[in-house]
Amino acid sequence: MRIDVVTGFPKLMHSPLNESIIKRAQAKGLVEIVLHDLRDFATDKHKTIDDTPYGGGAGMILKPDPVFACIESLQRERRYDEVLYLSADGERFTQTLANQLSLAANLILLCGHYKGIDERIRKALITREISIGDYVLTGGELPALVVIDALVRLVPGVLGDSESLLTDSFQSGLLDGPQYTRPAEFRGMNVPDVLLSGNHEEIAAWREQQQVKRTRERRKDLLET
Repeated sequence: MRIDVVTGFPKLMHSPLNESIIKRAQAKGLVEIVLHDLRDFATDKHKTIDDTPYGGGAGMILKPDPVFACIESLQRERRYDEVLYLSADGERFTQTLANQLSLAANLILLCGHYKGIDERIRKALITREISIGDYVLTGGELPALVVIDALVRLVPGVLGDSESLLTDSFQSGLLDGPQYTRPAEFRGMNVPDVLLSGNHEEIAAWREQQQVKRTRERRKDLLET
């Protein structure tokens, strides 16, 4: 999988993309993540990527010309499955959507910033708009990192224990249940006896019960759907 990220602030993304699982995935050659600085595609001497909105109003808008120049230069090099725009008014990012996008070979992620982007970018270039939640952030860089992290861990070979993916929250439509590790007793709190029993059928049944219980308590809407 290759992911190209178009942003006016690439330094915001350097550190998270070079740590932990994402770093190992790139080192193994399973994922390629390339950052593209929008300012490299600006044509004026000040490398301007934003301007005031037509019609007046607060905030600044990302200009269409550097975005078109960047994305079209990438599209001349390879075919992209999706051009994604991280936006507060996009479709909600879910585990189901992450599963779908993880099958893509090439993706472009466009990070908005300031007040937003010129609408002509959306109409001409964007194939899908994604929101990570009902709140507004300064820009699309953090949402892009969320999407990248969710996708990369689904790429075959990235996680050492692929079975753990199948038991993640939302994969079965339920939240994950409680987890325990050593020691069996800590400050008077004990691991449930069933987990120490060695009876795999009883353990599996207990875990499923706990998933349903936790989902009912915290996300009843998931049970309804």
